[in-house]
Amino acid sequence: MNFIERDNYTQKIIPFIDTDLIKVIIGQRRVGKSYLLYQLIDFIRGKDNSVSIIYINKERYEFDEIKNYTDLIKYVQNKQAVGVKNYLFIDEIQDIEEFEKALRHFSTEVNLDIYCTGSNANLLSSELATFLSGRYIEFKVQGLSYKEFLKFNDFENSDQALRNYLLWGSLPFIKNLPKDNDVIEEYLRNIFSTIVYKDVVARFNIRNVAFLENLIKFIGSNTGNIFSAKKISDYLKSQKVNMSPQIVLNYLSYLKQAFLINSVKRIGVNGKKVFEINEKFYFEDWGIMNAILGFNNMDIGKVLENVIFSHLKSNEYSVLVGTIGDKEIDFVGEKGGNKIYIQACYLLSDEKVKLREFGNLKLIKDNYPKMVVSLDTFAPKNVDGIQHIYLRDFLISENFPFL
Repeated sequence: MNFIERDNYTQKIIPFIDTDLIKVIIGQRRVGKSYLLYQLIDFIRGKDNSVSIIYINKERYEFDEIKNYTDLIKYVQNKQAVGVKNYLFIDEIQDIEEFEKALRHFSTEVNLDIYCTGSNANLLSSELATFLSGRYIEFKVQGLSYKEFLKFNDFENSDQALRNYLLWGSLPFIKNLPKDNDVIEEYLRNIFSTIVYKDVVARFNIRNVAFLENLIKFIGSNTGNIFSAKKISDYLKSQKVNMSPQIVLNYLSYLKQAFLINSVKRIGVNGKKVFEINEKFYFEDWGIMNAILGFNNMDIGKVLENVIFSHLKSNEYSVLVGTIGDKEIDFVGEKGGNKIYIQACYLLSDEKVKLREFGNLKLIKDNYPKMVVSLDTFAPKNVDGIQHIYLRDFLISENFPFL
């Protein structure tokens, strides 16, 4: 099979091949989990072509017969080869009822190495933690980084390529579509519908689908803003929709479990206190966010902030929103005992904006990197020791985080 390799993920998984740990690959639908399995299959066959590969994809009709864990066990037993190593790959395993019981059974077999993918964070982590504590390892897959986006779509690194990335988002399959905004927008809307109806509505028995869709649009319109479930509930009441904060919290949890959105808590930069209320929300794929709101309505400032968040996460930073008194630091990234502070800004259009963005960072007294990332190509590169970085340079840099 022809595919473009994503070495940043395969290199994390390869050291665990032929270990007793079950390899669990999680992420939003269509981020490329299936193709990651194909890459691993090719790698394993490249080492020994005599091995037995058992592949199950629950999104394909020929595997409809596998509905529960007993069906899965019987299917695998019938496919296992004798005298050679067997490798089991199960795509979208959460669609098999009580799959964790089958995995526990398989984990006792010496001659079986197991890999599976899933599109529901809580289902996998909670069930596996209960039945397979200490016997699995999890890998989170995100959409394409900007560098990968260029590679997948055979684009030169340019301002036009960056604009496409900001509009279309990070899903790998876009490389197979005509580079037409209407076509890509329709594709992303279909992916959104699949996630909402298959991974949220059906799984959690949602009855008020209209409210769920309105909630998602509200989050899209307020991406990067700090708000609470109560604020959302109060806003909805003003729109004649009566939903309690607890229901809002439940629905937000379902959307996070389906990897549609991410929540980011606030931290006091000086006091280190993590606040339990009022969070920011970002989409796993901002292209889907743009499609929900309409490509013609793209808010480039919100998208820019979403892209920076995703870039930090793809570089394995834990991300928080910083607060200093009544001032806000858009992102506090932490990794390996180090930190990075980032302000996101569309354009540094006047002195007031510059004072706000650079001034907030100057309030932080430690020596970790601090930077303003924007789409402004004319702003100064350094203000009182604080870097200004053009978004394209930020996303393409080989020495991230510019230490």
